[in-house]
Amino acid sequence: MSEILLYYKRPDPTTWVYMSSFLTIGLYFVFHRFWSVRNLDIALLILMAPGLLMVHEGRRRQLRELESEAIAAGLMEDVRPPGYDRQSGADWPPADYTLVTTQVVQGDLENPEDSENPEDTGDSGDVSAGDTEDSGAAPAENPSESPASSQSKPTGSSTGAVDSDDVVTRVQPNSETVSEPKRDPEAMPIDLDAVDAGKTDRNQYAVTSQEYYSARALQRAGFIYLFVIQSLILLRLLMDPLMVRRPLLDPNLTTGGLYFISISLFIFMMGNVVTSTPRIQVMQGPQLGPGYALMHRLPTITTRPVSDALAGAEPMVQPDLDPSQQRWTMIAKVLAILAHLAIVTGIVMIGNRHFGNLRAGVGAATLYLMLPYTAQMTGRVDHALPAALLLWAIFMYRKPMVSGILLGLAAGLVYYPLFLLPLWCSFYWRRGVRRFSVGVVATLTVLMLLLSIGGTESFVDHLRLMFGVRRPIMDPSGVWGLGWSPIWRLPVIVGFVILCVFFAFWPSPKNLGTLISCSAAVMTAAQFWHGYGGGLYIAWFLPLLLLTIFRPNLQDRVALKVVEASKGASRRQQLEAKPA
Repeated sequence: MSEILLYYKRPDPTTWVYMSSFLTIGLYFVFHRFWSVRNLDIALLILMAPGLLMVHEGRRRQLRELESEAIAAGLMEDVRPPGYDRQSGADWPPADYTLVTTQVVQGDLENPEDSENPEDTGDSGDVSAGDTEDSGAAPAENPSESPASSQSKPTGSSTGAVDSDDVVTRVQPNSETVSEPKRDPEAMPIDLDAVDAGKTDRNQYAVTSQEYYSARALQRAGFIYLFVIQSLILLRLLMDPLMVRRPLLDPNLTTGGLYFISISLFIFMMGNVVTSTPRIQVMQGPQLGPGYALMHRLPTITTRPVSDALAGAEPMVQPDLDPSQQRWTMIAKVLAILAHLAIVTGIVMIGNRHFGNLRAGVGAATLYLMLPYTAQMTGRVDHALPAALLLWAIFMYRKPMVSGILLGLAAGLVYYPLFLLPLWCSFYWRRGVRRFSVGVVATLTVLMLLLSIGGTESFVDHLRLMFGVRRPIMDPSGVWGLGWSPIWRLPVIVGFVILCVFFAFWPSPKNLGTLISCSAAVMTAAQFWHGYGGGLYIAWFLPLLLLTIFRPNLQDRVALKVVEASKGASRRQQLEAKPA
């Protein structure tokens, strides 16, 4: 009974894309006003999902090909007997061993359990010694043949012509059957971090299969697709200050129903974070962009369903984490849960307090939890934590000091929010700019002092990493490492800086609505030159984009009216008001 009522399996990403898309249309699409900006916004949000699926599927296929090649390369090493002396220089394989060619079928890679019963298909998958000699494989009496030259292409197989990349040569005694050993994931020669960041080098593993190149092409197409959709989103955000008429378009569900859906989604998503296994804990390491050193030590909590037997290998034994890894894993999980909780509550409170519409705030929070991106990237602390800090800086905009502290913390953690400073200083220019600047500088100073604990040498390196004081990388990941020349990032960076400076002067005067939309525009534009998977950090602008979609007219929320004057300014005004 427990397997029926208490069993839960994470939905496949593609399945969730369809379910969430239909649910989003049903809850937020304005059916009585088909040609409306709201429907265009909903369409843009839904259209981001295919690009994410293409990128992640390309990475999964790339990892499968890399592990397949690594397994093939390690078979000759794995079957050496325990008593074999590697330093003796004796020939391997010995004369009483036979080279056996194994044909790896694509179906076996995807369904390894089907290959356990070869008699069901009529093909055992192994070619006999005689067949091996007929197909051009090295004979057993040639013990000096190197393992690299022992792979060949069979011509008389019952399964038809097979590419040479799908043929693996194994060594087994003439009178015995050698089973392939189980492989520990830590002993695998695959750099999972590089695959997750899209920085795998085919020369590192000698991968030459067509599937590897098709996986890279799929990733590149996914990144390009994301850039196209995000370009449209950026254009929409730049046009938002010109949209003065903003009719009230609430979700097609009551506030209570939205609360129920959002709480249920949050519980299931955070449950995925809590129950993630050590097998799918991937250390981010140096694959992140510029930012605080702490962010580079946190592991990624992968919440997408993954295969336990990639590349057709046998299920791997879950490695035990040492105490240090367990602590960092626990910290990452807690930070991810708290960050998403802060995002959801921040959206609701902004809608209730600053928009005067609780239903719009709950609807925006529910839509955030419903989107496929949130389900796929729930465990990414470097995605969610900066977004939460930026969101609460918006919520506390009437307190320039507090907003400066939150924005400075976000900028110190992931570097890119530093480019929001011209926009925010311009917003507070007539009142509150000094308090805001003090908050930003004080927070950055505290973060820098914390970096000095590790010593002077590491302090300089961490400081340069924190503020991005280095040349633009020429071996980036993402689309810039999948065919696009990194040199073209330079004009994109120049255009991005011009846009940030432009926001210091336009629009004028700035109100809360333009502050939200322009902040989202800056973080969206940062995706195009982000050298470490730009286009995937959607959380940096997604909550602000949702607030832009659901916000009312906020032209009266300017800093001069809503921000309290400092004590010194109030005292001067009182002295000036006294009669002479």
